[in-house]
Amino acid sequence: MEIKPYGNHDFPNLFGLLVNEGEDWADYWRGEGHRQYQKVMSECIGFLAMEENECIGYVRARQDGIYGIYIYDLLVRGDHRGKQIGKQLMEAVKQAYPSQIIHVMSDVDPYYEKLGYPKEGSIYIVK
Repeated sequence: MEIKPYGNHDFPNLFGLLVNEGEDWADYWRGEGHRQYQKVMSECIGFLAMEENECIGYVRARQDGIYGIYIYDLLVRGDHRGKQIGKQLMEAVKQAYPSQIIHVMSDVDPYYEKLGYPKEGSIYIVK
């Protein structure tokens, strides 16, 4: 297994992972979601977990230029979970931006608590 930076040429491989994960990720791949997410990924920081030329996990983040890095997505293919791949993807972001604070925007708090990341504050949706 290899962790590598995401490049626009990697989108078809990433797209396969998203489709494979089903309805939970359908907003990213169904209909216009496919084209929109491809554009979003071209503007983000990303790392892929690759095994035999297949994407088995990824992390997507943005840098705001002032306050740090914000992780928006972390996904590991279902049959590869429990193998520390998510942790390795998070470490890739930390290593790439060692002087930045990394924030996680998540609804899967127990996972990040298990990794030992402290929770600070909350995320709210303003419409």
